[in-house]
Amino acid sequence: MDELDFSAKKPAAPPPRSTVQPTVRSPLYDPKLALAFFKSAGTLEQKPGGKPVFSENDTYGGFFGKPAKMYLLLEGDVGLVVGGKFLGGVKPGQVFGELSVIAGLPRSATALAKTDCRMIAMDEKQFHTALQKTPEFALMLMSIMVDRLRQNMAKLGAHAAGEAVEREAVLDRKMLADLPKALGDTRPAPFAAGKVIMSAGAVGAFMYVVTRGRVAISIGDKVVERISAGGIFGEMALVDHGARAASATAEADSELLAIGRNDLIELIRSRPEFGASLLKSIAERMQYVAQQVAKLPA
Repeated sequence: MDELDFSAKKPAAPPPRSTVQPTVRSPLYDPKLALAFFKSAGTLEQKPGGKPVFSENDTYGGFFGKPAKMYLLLEGDVGLVVGGKFLGGVKPGQVFGELSVIAGLPRSATALAKTDCRMIAMDEKQFHTALQKTPEFALMLMSIMVDRLRQNMAKLGAHAAGEAVEREAVLDRKMLADLPKALGDTRPAPFAAGKVIMSAGAVGAFMYVVTRGRVAISIGDKVVERISAGGIFGEMALVDHGARAASATAEADSELLAIGRNDLIELIRSRPEFGASLLKSIAERMQYVAQQVAKLPA
């Protein structure tokens, strides 16, 4: 999935094996906040009707490569096409193409300007600058992504993969070492092996960063993920105020930093790379679960 399509019109079902999933307008989306975010650091662009904004399977990076961009449509009509089939549309006030900037993912659809379009474009550097000025946008984006993640987790249900996934570190060593200071010299809390850290169904007031040890994430009696130093868990309930989707238990003696919602907003403002890393982690999980759902029997 490579766009946030919040149009009121429900799109047709995607073609087989596609993970592009436009949804109806989300009550979590605030067009005014999105506009303020893009205007703070983005660049105005125009695209004539009939021309692609980007194409399916486009990749970015490398020394001579062009940077990926995400867009806020101001005027015009953009169509989304996968495998030559029309999937849905983007209307003024909507954001699209964000996952290539957030998570470095290839384009999963072609975005075609159906009419002459005006839009605000933003690359990764501009995105980090905008996060400092409007960190609330990151929370809004996370909330929408978490909503989609929860929907697909519910579809996956008992079909979840039998082998636990080793989740990669979200924070690099430098960012992890800097985090206690960023949180006001907060000391990590110790959790002995076997200690339950959070329980499924509980209200989540904190997310957690593993600074040492290993944590097992379970749904029912089944371990689905393992998280080591630099990893993050519990962010879903913190972002959307929902119930915990899983339980977490220290699998080895561990140390964790707890981060509340206000601390998270301030972290994104003062260290936008932290917010970008968290968004990337959620986006990658969202893509992974969507791919698992796509494999389910009809």
